[in-house]
Amino acid sequence: MSTATLTTSAPQTATRWTLDAAQAVYDLPLNDLLFQAQAVHRQHHVANTVQISTLLSIKTGKCPENCSYCPQSAHFDTGLKTEPLMAVDEVLKAAQQAKAAGASRFCMGAAWRGPNATDLESVCEMVKGVKAMGLEACVTLGLLEAPQAEQLKEAGLDFYNHNLDTSEAHYSKIISTRTFDDRLKTLDHVQAAGLKTCCGGIVGMGETVADRLHMLVTLANMAQPPESVPINQLIPIPGTPLEGVEPVDPIAFVKTIAMARILMPDSVVRLSAGRETMSDELQALCFMAGANSIFYGETLLTAANPVPEKDLALFQRLGLRSTTSMEAY
Repeated sequence: MSTATLTTSAPQTATRWTLDAAQAVYDLPLNDLLFQAQAVHRQHHVANTVQISTLLSIKTGKCPENCSYCPQSAHFDTGLKTEPLMAVDEVLKAAQQAKAAGASRFCMGAAWRGPNATDLESVCEMVKGVKAMGLEACVTLGLLEAPQAEQLKEAGLDFYNHNLDTSEAHYSKIISTRTFDDRLKTLDHVQAAGLKTCCGGIVGMGETVADRLHMLVTLANMAQPPESVPINQLIPIPGTPLEGVEPVDPIAFVKTIAMARILMPDSVVRLSAGRETMSDELQALCFMAGANSIFYGETLLTAANPVPEKDLALFQRLGLRSTTSMEAY
């Protein structure tokens, strides 16, 4: 087991989950699982509401990490055009456009192992500008040390995204340049600084159901479970080691969403990467299973994402409404 521990505030709920207990819930008939997930969802969240976030890649490509799913890794030839860190005014212009389109949270992602001092200063200026617009601010910058997390908190950052990606057992098959413990340590620094965490994983990387449940149980059993839990469906990018992986079964994906909702009742569960290839019916099942957040816009870092008009049309068909982040909690 991991040696890193999270030492922050009291648990979100009193429940501590075992893998066997989670497996028993997962094995319920689909209708029973969805019924339980929707019941939990309505106890903790406003029904039929979805929080909208927008994600911008503020520094693209040449990442020294070798995450097998990522087109931004310098280890793989994916044809991605690399871009340096964007200027602060360019980022704030994009944030203003996101707010005008209905986003309540603006997320900024940079392809780094971790930020250096100069780049972190620029990111802090971006955070301050985003907050001045009345938006929530989220960043994903890779590994952080404790003083860096505190600097981001002082700048006004709300959320730090740092996914576990998969289970500890499967992790080394996906990434070898940093460890599962490295990720937990960053989360510990983030939570100790008083930042909210956005932490989830990717489904469809050749992992087992037990791996998916182990990842969710790890998150649920943190001293403070993540306030936001993105569940991504792998986008197999040509040139990455996972380009030919077998697609995840859609029903298994829905069940993973339901388990995230049941194991972490108070968290916002985000239907994240992979929506571009999901049918409306699959997305509807995910919302029924307890997903109540999406990324909104035509791109998700470097991957395609449904255009806003398509999302709005689906919301109308399903009787869903977009909501601010505070209403979603």
